[in-house]
Amino acid sequence: MDSEIAQLVEMGATPAQAREALKKHRDVMEAAEQIFSGSFDHIVDDDMNIVESKPTGSAKKPARPLTPHETGSDDEADGSDAEMDLDEGDEDDYVDYASDGDEIQVGNAKAPHASVDPYAGIFFSKDRREEVIEMEDRPEFFKIPGFNDSIKIMSQSEFMSGCPEGGEQGFLFALYNQLANETFKCPTTCGHTFKRNKADFFAIYPDFATYVQQLRKRIRPQCPDCTREVCLACGEGISFERNGKAVATEADDPMFHCANLQGVLLGMGLFMLENHFTAQVDSTRNQDTRNAKRRKVEDKALPMYAVDPEDEYDDDHPTATAAGRPRRSAPGGTGYAGDVKEDTTGQLQAMQAQSEKDAKIAKMLKEIREYLPNLKRSGGGRTSDYLPHPTALAHLRRRFNHVCSTLLRNDSLSDMSDRSTLYFELFEWLETISNHESLASMMAMPIMVVHSRQLRPQEGSSKSSNPRERLVIYEGSSGPRELLEAIVIQAQAAIKGLEGMQAKAEEQKEMTEDEKRMTNDDKGKIKEKPVHADENQKMLTFCRRILATAAAIDKSLRETKGEAFVTRLHASLPKIRQSSAEDPIVKAGQTEEETKQRYLEWATRVRFEYCDLSIPPAPGSTDDNINYRFVFNNEARLLAGSDTPKRSLAIAKELAILTTNLPVAWDSSVFLRVDEARVDIVKCLIFGPQGTPYENGCFLFDIFLGAQYNNGPPSVKYLTTNGGQYRFNPNLYADGKVCLSLLGTWSGPGWVAGKSTLLQVLISIQSMILVEEPYINEPGWATSAGTPQSRAYSANIRRMVVHTAMLGNLKNPPEPFENVIRTHFKLKAKTITQQLDTWLEMDDGRRVMGDFHGLAAENRNQPSTSSSEFKKHVAELKEYLAALEKED
Repeated sequence: MDSEIAQLVEMGATPAQAREALKKHRDVMEAAEQIFSGSFDHIVDDDMNIVESKPTGSAKKPARPLTPHETGSDDEADGSDAEMDLDEGDEDDYVDYASDGDEIQVGNAKAPHASVDPYAGIFFSKDRREEVIEMEDRPEFFKIPGFNDSIKIMSQSEFMSGCPEGGEQGFLFALYNQLANETFKCPTTCGHTFKRNKADFFAIYPDFATYVQQLRKRIRPQCPDCTREVCLACGEGISFERNGKAVATEADDPMFHCANLQGVLLGMGLFMLENHFTAQVDSTRNQDTRNAKRRKVEDKALPMYAVDPEDEYDDDHPTATAAGRPRRSAPGGTGYAGDVKEDTTGQLQAMQAQSEKDAKIAKMLKEIREYLPNLKRSGGGRTSDYLPHPTALAHLRRRFNHVCSTLLRNDSLSDMSDRSTLYFELFEWLETISNHESLASMMAMPIMVVHSRQLRPQEGSSKSSNPRERLVIYEGSSGPRELLEAIVIQAQAAIKGLEGMQAKAEEQKEMTEDEKRMTNDDKGKIKEKPVHADENQKMLTFCRRILATAAAIDKSLRETKGEAFVTRLHASLPKIRQSSAEDPIVKAGQTEEETKQRYLEWATRVRFEYCDLSIPPAPGSTDDNINYRFVFNNEARLLAGSDTPKRSLAIAKELAILTTNLPVAWDSSVFLRVDEARVDIVKCLIFGPQGTPYENGCFLFDIFLGAQYNNGPPSVKYLTTNGGQYRFNPNLYADGKVCLSLLGTWSGPGWVAGKSTLLQVLISIQSMILVEEPYINEPGWATSAGTPQSRAYSANIRRMVVHTAMLGNLKNPPEPFENVIRTHFKLKAKTITQQLDTWLEMDDGRRVMGDFHGLAAENRNQPSTSSSEFKKHVAELKEYLAALEKED
């Protein structure tokens, strides 16, 4: 009877309940149903030892993690909250997590929640690392009637691969051995022996539907002696009547008979899904590579360098052709010069092919979802819905999570909306999983992904016959709910854009009698909703579905895991803040690495925020149109209240991208602030990249997504000019003009309607304008890299950066980046101090020249005695940095 007790324990019963149920009901599944119905809720565990499930059959042990876990640490080995892997003799260390509100039982004593983390096995650290030995068996093939070719059989190592959890490996090992090798007697004691073989359960058919069809033919063999039907998966008889009640009919789906069937169906289905999905991803990646190699470019035979008409060159800096030097290809890329066109033929075919691939994956997901444990199943739950097989969670965590995480890491909301067929089915999976208590915990668990695989050397004389071993290293990464939250943030931003740029609500005024009468007359009338274009409505529907899925998951988690679980989960999710004004002070770490980590976490948290950029109206003002702290204020006022569907959709897509994709790093970061009521009004701060004359300087821009956006580029104005006196780059004018081909202010690859993005503009400024040697950004000087003129140009920029982009912004931090600038300099104070010392050593002693371009060569190269002014600015900046370091 021990094996039957073990089976019921695996399904969720206590040992005492299992023993009592089997005394009254010989059939295991009947006993399970009675346990679930509550007939044995009054039975409590006695002092007998807990019966454990032991792998049967082959003596070969499953691969185990090579790095043991410390009990009670955040890196708990067993990520499953449904089962606990107990070693013999460890009963005293057993922790019973009865419920979220009860005390925790440790051995025979009770301890408060504070002493033990009840969710240590769920909210474990993403820094967790596991080393696992996985086998690679020789493939087996079976000839199956009805198929011309032999069918490959899944090996035990394949069935268990991808699982770094020791306890889950044991369940997978036991299930495979039971279904692949074991024989069993007819439950009627007639003496007939049934034989299982691997092809019954582990044949890898071309698709999951075929697998189910073939398994359905074999799953209920009839005993030749007593004619009773039995379930090949669990060995129990098929009961059509129990206690005078019909419990099964000929029309019942045999695939739901027992938990073993559920375990193998999910295992095989998700294995096929993962293989199909991976093959499609690899195929798409390979096709993109081939297209890149075949990409055609068209040379329009422009002059060597496209010169900005406003630039004038002196005789010391002629163009390359005028000097008689060999012609050199103009610098290509998005930022400046060059003029190339990309061949976009075949895009429609590629989109159609992707749609067909998505439809196939979505169809397979839907077919497999039918066998997920689901308490809300149409027609009522089955036994295996209430008592899932222990391998169900293991299958989901190692197979489904791979597909899920790949899809949820998509950083393009527009692409996801276009592939809504696949994503809607993915959302159904996430909701179904979160609805079940034994599966819901995986929504919070970090996903263990493969970091590396290494083939281990074989030992022994017959190396070729031995299965190969691989050392697989797994590392933790963001869990499903955390990945979903990144998409939720994008969806919220898109909805904000789609709802239109609404003017701020006016203050409530007392209504006149006529207005009250008009309001009463309108009561009961249906107000017309704003009409969105079809594409807008599609995006809006998709975004709302994302939010609904997240809300449904959280609601289910509250019901299944409790409020404390959801609260802890939400504390770890990424968020978009409305304002950093009340952001707590971030302190530097004890080491440089710790400080860098804190900087990265802080910058990621505050890189994108909504804020109020409006200017309060003057007392007594009758102007209802709002003004903004913004260079393009007049243009923004003209578009107040307008809502062009195409423009709204473009802005919605733009915001969705920007919320989670702004570059953040210790070396250089980009921060955006968007008006909370007018999302077409944007302010940007870029910190100069490391290794350039702009390093750690604050460079500010005003950006307006105008009336023609996205048919045309945004309007961008550069603000860090020291009151219009400093020109920091050949592409950044003292009057605020930004020369960039994407903006139409420079020759080269221009803005592509519907394709180009604001993010491309920001990255182009960061990486192609704020460069290591800005002198050669000027077309006429592009061949002068490393020359004395170039070095002098960079030295002059460093002096301007210290005076204006650093010290000036620290003294008078511009709104709304006050806290960002102060925190940046606070966390990087030591690094910037060292940087300033280096810059002092590199300085050539010349005076600051606001426009290096417009000065005669003799003045430009003439030494100056004003180096003391630069030293003064550096000393003053160091004082500010020292004061920031001392702040609590």
